[in-house]
Amino acid sequence: MNGNEFGRLFRVTSYGESHGPAMGVTVSGCPAGLELSEEDVQHELDRRKPGQSMITTSRDEPDAVEIHSGLQDGYTTGTPIGMGIQNKDPRSGKYEPFITAPRPSHGDFTYSAKFGTRNWGGGGRSSARETVNWVAAGAIAQKLLEREGIQVKAHVNQIGDIESPDVSFDELLEHTEENEVRCAHPETAERMRERIQTYQQEGDSIGGSIYFEARGVPRGLGAPRFDSVTARLGQAMMAVPAATGFEFGLGRTAREQTGSERNEDWTFDEDGDPIPVGNDHGGLQGGITTGQPIYGEVTLHAPTSIPKTQTTVDWETGEEKEIQVIGRHDPVLPPRGVPVVEAMVNLTIVDFMLLGGYLNPDRLDDRPGEYETEYHPRSPENRDREE
Repeated sequence: MNGNEFGRLFRVTSYGESHGPAMGVTVSGCPAGLELSEEDVQHELDRRKPGQSMITTSRDEPDAVEIHSGLQDGYTTGTPIGMGIQNKDPRSGKYEPFITAPRPSHGDFTYSAKFGTRNWGGGGRSSARETVNWVAAGAIAQKLLEREGIQVKAHVNQIGDIESPDVSFDELLEHTEENEVRCAHPETAERMRERIQTYQQEGDSIGGSIYFEARGVPRGLGAPRFDSVTARLGQAMMAVPAATGFEFGLGRTAREQTGSERNEDWTFDEDGDPIPVGNDHGGLQGGITTGQPIYGEVTLHAPTSIPKTQTTVDWETGEEKEIQVIGRHDPVLPPRGVPVVEAMVNLTIVDFMLLGGYLNPDRLDDRPGEYETEYHPRSPENRDREE
């Protein structure tokens, strides 16, 4: 199976199945000299992990990360960073009824049709649990971006037909983590929570969307066509499980505007550089960054694993059958999807920063003091250190 890598210079390779022994990810291309700890990664994993509230799955996974390689004395060495997360609470037995009877709107049949086999426990590789790897890798990318003054933040801006009003970036930073829905508008968050619980009590689920914004991204990142920031962000967002749509800038509303309405005039900024008036383009023109905030949203459909009775077929017996998907599943995806979307934005931007020469691909400039001069292992001052 291909398709398990993301990025060009900052390359992420993930592995693991939902109910297998462990999840894991390798990050190649991180420059040497970045201060990094398991706690840095764990902070982001704790935001994504299951069992956080009554509106998430009850699966009990601590998602405790272990960094196996790529660090020395708390700093990256420039070699691949390997991370593992053990699966502590798998229960594959609940999925035995679906070995030859695909769950509606899952990847059960398509995986089996393509490969002739599949890991049927919890959906295996197709499970959204795989995003734990993305968040772990995204935590490293976030550390690199923070050094450059770049911030990425997201929040849930719609659940069902309940939509949040626009919020400022400061409100995103201040309020998103204050409630279990992860909506930065507190009043709307409470309405969303009540709606989610209604569907949950009915044995159903509901979809929604996540808004993201990136501040401090320099102008000039990206290349035309297939290597545009727009194209790469689209790939990143549409890889998120349950994603059905990605928009940036005006998004769908651009279809309603004339050219004179959408076009942005040019002026000079305080440094005398050209800058567009307004940012309806979402920080991207011609697929290249303008230096203004990048913003957009990704739509996630309702979770497909629901306890309501549904109809499927058994391809071995040739019979139709009614099923109920009984297990530990989220009634809505955007609240736990916020750190996933942030991770993928972080990974995309870091990759472009390396490609654009904003980060030294080999080592960072402000390395720890002991590495500021060339290291000779057998020199007198380093013999004791080596031993």
